[in-house]
Amino acid sequence: MTAKPPLSVYLAAPRGFCAGVDRAVKIVEMAIEKWGAPVFVRHEIVHNRFVVDGLRAKGAVFVEELDECPTDRPVIFSAHGVPKAVPAEAERRQMIYVDATCPLVSKVHVEAERHHQDGLQMIMVGHRGHPEVLGTMGQLPQGEVILVETVEDVAHVAPRDPDRLAWITQTTLSVDDTADIVDALRARFPAIVGPAKDDICYATTNRQAAVKAIAPRIDALLVVGAPNSSNSRRLVEVGRTAGCAYAQLVREAADIDWRALEGIRSLGVTAGASAPEVLVNEVIDAVRARYDVSVEIVETAQERVEFKVPRVLRA
Repeated sequence: MTAKPPLSVYLAAPRGFCAGVDRAVKIVEMAIEKWGAPVFVRHEIVHNRFVVDGLRAKGAVFVEELDECPTDRPVIFSAHGVPKAVPAEAERRQMIYVDATCPLVSKVHVEAERHHQDGLQMIMVGHRGHPEVLGTMGQLPQGEVILVETVEDVAHVAPRDPDRLAWITQTTLSVDDTADIVDALRARFPAIVGPAKDDICYATTNRQAAVKAIAPRIDALLVVGAPNSSNSRRLVEVGRTAGCAYAQLVREAADIDWRALEGIRSLGVTAGASAPEVLVNEVIDAVRARYDVSVEIVETAQERVEFKVPRVLRA
């Protein structure tokens, strides 16, 4: 029997589920327990097929728009947040609804509202079309939020009044890329107002920091997460920027491109904030089947954040 080649695996910590994702999944599970199946969910509750399929098996029905939901069944709004018009329409239709928006996304919504009430126009740093961005921009009247995705976009911003601006961001962006964009905004609009604390959430920041810590030590990086997960895709980018020659986003172990990993001696493994630990364990098991593995956990922070579920589900 041929001996397996040795491989050092560096397991990033923190990784995987954040408090907002954990809360959102619990909300769907508790809603099914409270009201029975089916319970409707507007948009994927979180961006992970494994999680969504598991909830679907329990009785969740995932739809993209509210008009796909019957009025006699509960509907849950995803962790990414929704435009104001969505709960307003649910109330008009006299529907039972539960808002699973991550509290850290809700914080950005409150910031946007406050700045709007102060007469400031918003500039949002984020990815066009992402549900969180659509939800945040939908908190204010059309034209009150200008979206920028890159440093280059800043040069083309045409605000109503350059001295009456505020900036907010999507919570799942690259910390470093966002800092560059904010620097460009401040250089062009010196009077622009920012949040008291960075909008990028603690989980995104911590997971990126853990990848930065292992990137110089590894030949390749596997990020467990979905292709439509913003924070997972940012982990791939951060790994490459921080010195890892090759980074691969995989939904699950079956997606690993083993040919691309041939000849490596060290491998980093992490997971996006919507990827459950069971998928990480499957990846580690798959690696063990091919290599003589030694695992080192590289922890850069400890997370003890927990968010309560809405009162309606605790009653």
